[in-house]
Amino acid sequence: MTLLTMVNGAQDTIGLTRSSVVVASSDGNTRTLLALAQTEGRELLERFSWPQTQAEATHTTLAAELQGVMTTIASGFGYIINQTFWNRTLTQPVTGPLSPQEWQLQKARVTTGPYSSYRIQAGKLFAYPAPPAGNTWVFEYQTINFCESSGGTDQSAWAADTDVGLLDENLMQMGLVWRFKKKNGLDYSEDFRIYEQKLANETARVGGKKVLDMASGNQSNTGIYVPEGSWS
Repeated sequence: MTLLTMVNGAQDTIGLTRSSVVVASSDGNTRTLLALAQTEGRELLERFSWPQTQAEATHTTLAAELQGVMTTIASGFGYIINQTFWNRTLTQPVTGPLSPQEWQLQKARVTTGPYSSYRIQAGKLFAYPAPPAGNTWVFEYQTINFCESSGGTDQSAWAADTDVGLLDENLMQMGLVWRFKKKNGLDYSEDFRIYEQKLANETARVGGKKVLDMASGNQSNTGIYVPEGSWS
């Protein structure tokens, strides 16, 4: 589903005339739907850590506290996913993020820890103590990209009618409907209810979930088993 087909689907549901173009349109309702599509994408990113919008960054360390700009190290950077930051060269975690208070405490100490900690300040990545040059640091992060071009380039905003969503486009289309109705003073309660239920379903199953089985230990071919039988 492209941006154009998503907006057309919302127009059909609302009862508006279909647009032949969206991004280049001068029609007021179409421009409103485009703005709402941008809002929908950004707010869905705020609601959940979607696997579709996560990425992995690899960084070769410098022998300095300042390691570089986050958006250069990690394209489309939003935030680091906790407990994914590792020094693969030394097989050690890169701990953090340090708070401003913890950073100043570390800087004031004479001794340092066994491995580096990180802090993000003013959009830049800092490490203390400074690591040796040439180590491979890797972390996973949440991007700010919710759509992509027809050529597959991730984007943080809809830019062309042929752009496609990285997130569930049916959900985004439902978001356009209730947001448009709300903006125009129409009853949107049922549309919003259905949208929230769809959102709950998507966040509950996207990416797969672990099964927590309290009845038997023999439901998987991995992990540690507790033998079945008579025991107290």
